[in-house]
Amino acid sequence: MEVALYLLPVTLGDTAIEKVLPSYNREIIVGIKHFIVEDVRSARRFLKKVDADINIDELTFYPLNKHTSPEDIAGYLTPLAQGNAMGVISEAGCPAVADPGADVVAIAQRRNLKVVPLVGPSSIILSVMGSGFNGQSFAFHGYLPIDPADRTRRLKELEARVYSENQTQLFIETPYRNHKMLEEILKTCRPQTKLCIAANITCEGEYIRTKTVKEWKGHLPDLNKIPCIFLIYK
Repeated sequence: MEVALYLLPVTLGDTAIEKVLPSYNREIIVGIKHFIVEDVRSARRFLKKVDADINIDELTFYPLNKHTSPEDIAGYLTPLAQGNAMGVISEAGCPAVADPGADVVAIAQRRNLKVVPLVGPSSIILSVMGSGFNGQSFAFHGYLPIDPADRTRRLKELEARVYSENQTQLFIETPYRNHKMLEEILKTCRPQTKLCIAANITCEGEYIRTKTVKEWKGHLPDLNKIPCIFLIYK
């Protein structure tokens, strides 16, 4: 196996590995002993899901999250520089996309260390694919402001970009606040603006629907505590 920093996608939920990840990913994973991970416990569960016989105690995990210091991150790639393949694992989906893994990838690039992204599910890309919106130009904004006034202002800004730039706008919310976000979208956006709700992507109960804001009113799905992406377009 080539020595590189491998970016290892994870299932988006309890989906079976074989439904969303190529068998090649498993071949790579079982050859890696050093993993940079967003969450150690979820990474261990994922690796056991990939290969029940994997010896977790032989592996080394380096936590990478919002609490990790830049000094620690800078040292994480020492095994790679010494000739050992390393893997980056997010909590869900593709590492380094809306994910702290991007920080360590940036360091690897600066040091001219080989980076290899592997194929796997991205809720951002899959939601764009299923929405019917512009896939040539789109922007993902992560979480919108929590403050109601700031959130309303931000929604209006994103909707304006839909019409001025012909660009699909994507954002997410903490699952238990999905309904508040939906109410805000329906209250703030124009009746003709299209809203796609993409929830539980690749998982049981997957839901991807596109309607105008006017059509959604009075017909909202139950999204309580469900991972969801919202997309708006014209």
